[in-house]
Amino acid sequence: MTSSRPAQNSGGSRTSSPGLAVAAVAKRLGVAPATLRTWDRRYGLGPSGRTAGSHRRYTPDDVARLLVMRRLTLEGVAPVDAARAAVDAGEAELEDATRTAPALPAVQVGMEDAPEADEAEAEFEEEFLGTLEAPTEAENDAVVAPPASGGERADEPRGRVRLRALPGGATGGDAPAAAGPRSAASPAPTSGRVSALVDAALAYSRTACDNLLVLGPDGDPAAWWTDLVEPAWLRLSERTVLAGPGEMPEVVLATSALRALRNYTEEFERAMVEAGGPPANHPSRMRKIVLVFAAPDEVVPLSAHALAAALAAQGSMARIVTGPASTHRSVELVTMVRPTAVVLATTQNKPDLDVVHAVNESYPDLPIFVGLRADAAATDLPFGPTVQRVRSFTGLLHEVLAVIKAR
Repeated sequence: MTSSRPAQNSGGSRTSSPGLAVAAVAKRLGVAPATLRTWDRRYGLGPSGRTAGSHRRYTPDDVARLLVMRRLTLEGVAPVDAARAAVDAGEAELEDATRTAPALPAVQVGMEDAPEADEAEAEFEEEFLGTLEAPTEAENDAVVAPPASGGERADEPRGRVRLRALPGGATGGDAPAAAGPRSAASPAPTSGRVSALVDAALAYSRTACDNLLVLGPDGDPAAWWTDLVEPAWLRLSERTVLAGPGEMPEVVLATSALRALRNYTEEFERAMVEAGGPPANHPSRMRKIVLVFAAPDEVVPLSAHALAAALAAQGSMARIVTGPASTHRSVELVTMVRPTAVVLATTQNKPDLDVVHAVNESYPDLPIFVGLRADAAATDLPFGPTVQRVRSFTGLLHEVLAVIKAR
């Protein structure tokens, strides 16, 4: 264990606060209150201030050290090493941690004393924040069965003993079913961070998924999608999961991913306006809008949202068509919006292309880009100079940006 309590600063703006309760600090950092209690018990990173009633409170210095701890664990540093670095952090590093801390997704915070199940959740969260490279491909594909005695696995959060996943669910075979032919530019789901994200979704840990998917204001949505989210999403699609009522790993991952994209886009737009740029609804930006469609039967069009965020990061405006959109309604939307380009973004191998045909027939001069990895699906595309098939997400982004720049 590291030293029992961080050294206090004398003076400085961070020491003037009366202190924060554990619930407020947990919300500030985007972690569970039980996680903070675990860090206090194990590493001495706890509250050092006290109120008149002798209630312990986190001082600004305490919070700054926790920010250092959390940043390092997200970067893959072991918790014990991250805690040691947080305790030893100097004044300049603490000020930098406070100043540069990103806007993190907040957990739902209730009473100060979290139930016992939250403590188990904190243990799970810390494991995946502190050992991002630990899960292996073999561990991901293993069949985890409940113990015959009815007891709980030591590494499973309490109340969550289940047959978590069977590989090869898409085909019923013994090996994981391929999500379709991959091009050379397709993401290879081999990183430990991808494995950690898959395991967090399979354990229904929203907090762990939120923390792994944080997309800072200086982040790159395109790299975030191709290197992390899409590989995890495709890997989950290959699993057969025996879940309880209200449990769906894909929904856990999708919810966290959409939240991260929304937070990123809002922060990016705010920074752009503060720097003197035009707001999102300004005519100069609306004139070059891109309309992004998802495949009609795609439950959660994550790739469409990721593409829209990646376009926003390049200063371009995009809108995603959600909800029922028949071919007639799709053409009406194009007529109303008058986009610079239309995109069909999907992770499916063989999506329904009726929308592409309908828009191309009504607007033969409108550039249409379709993201398709599988060569077999490309044969169903309409033939024409303005309809382009693109194999990778990165290629799709670059082609759309090239059209926007040329117009």
